[in-house]
Amino acid sequence: MRSPVHFLTIEEYLKFELESDIRHEYVDGETFAMAGASEEHNLIAINIIALLRPHLRGTPCRAFVSDMKVKIKVQKADIFYYPDLLVTCDSNDKEKYFKTHPTLIVEVLSNSTKSTDKREKRINYQSIESLQEYVLVSQEEIKVEVYRRDTQGNWLLEILGKNDELSLNSIGLSLTMADIYEDVINV
Repeated sequence: MRSPVHFLTIEEYLKFELESDIRHEYVDGETFAMAGASEEHNLIAINIIALLRPHLRGTPCRAFVSDMKVKIKVQKADIFYYPDLLVTCDSNDKEKYFKTHPTLIVEVLSNSTKSTDKREKRINYQSIESLQEYVLVSQEEIKVEVYRRDTQGNWLLEILGKNDELSLNSIGLSLTMADIYEDVINV
């Protein structure tokens, strides 16, 4: 027996999310429930946001954690994702429940979302004109992947390990692996 797929309009989705106890991502009318995150996942996100927030103070940039959505328009499809962290520096990015002009997006990789974050989300995020860096942080090992847009608009990949430093060029901040993985993995 098959259950019919119920498609929501953007307005229905946004209303549904306000009333829902769990978060859902939205891809062209379909919703997908979000799983909870591990202790390591949370600590990594907290470590990064704890350093981002004071660094951005006094600038036009604002940092948001996992409850803020990013809205993307890919061809004719509307998509809403919940990245782990995002920074927007666009003063016109004023929607209350989602942002459309992120400069930086960070995802902490989980086993259940790793392939989606590395393929589907990466491709869709890279279609956002304002996005300069997409950062994937492993919670299993000391490894950070940085997709960075160059001056010609090409995306370059940099893979960082234990002895490297993460340079977030889009916001002028550098983080050590010890900063990122504090209380998670011995660096």
